[in-house]
Amino acid sequence: MIRNVLLAAAICAAPLSAPAIAELPKGAAAPDFTTQGALAGKPFTFDLKKALRKGPVVLYFYPKAFTQGCTLEAHAFAEATTEFAKAGAIVVGMSADDLPALVKFSREACRDKFAVGIASPAVIKAYDVDLKRDGVSTGLTTRTSYVIARDGRIRLVHSNMDYRDHVRLTLEAVKLLGKGRR
Repeated sequence: MIRNVLLAAAICAAPLSAPAIAELPKGAAAPDFTTQGALAGKPFTFDLKKALRKGPVVLYFYPKAFTQGCTLEAHAFAEATTEFAKAGAIVVGMSADDLPALVKFSREACRDKFAVGIASPAVIKAYDVDLKRDGVSTGLTTRTSYVIARDGRIRLVHSNMDYRDHVRLTLEAVKLLGKGRR
């Protein structure tokens, strides 16, 4: 347990520029899933298929709640929530953290602005976001953002352990969807 926390802290704190080895390709169908999560400190159930009926979904995976890079990324998404809403999209953060951690993270880091959900092993595998070190799973996710259009197709993939471009790139992609561009 302590080893995983220390590993997560080291991985999340370092703004690495190397992209993840693999992720789902642009144009692929986003795997459907339902998971437990938290919004504004309250547990809820997130269903991707239902969410897409309302508009595009920005699904971003982050390694570990309350680590430096992950907290800064959550703050950045929280600050941009109004812009995402104007563009008709919702934001959902995903990690392998447990529900109590996500309840707290949704209040403190996400500032009650957007939901965070549990990335189960099946979801991590389906979205190809298993963070590996020396070929072995760390039990964490890579920092990968997907923009999923209402038709369920992935329109943007950005995989980079440096959190800083995730909000800007996903917001640009969502705005292009609103303009009818693919």
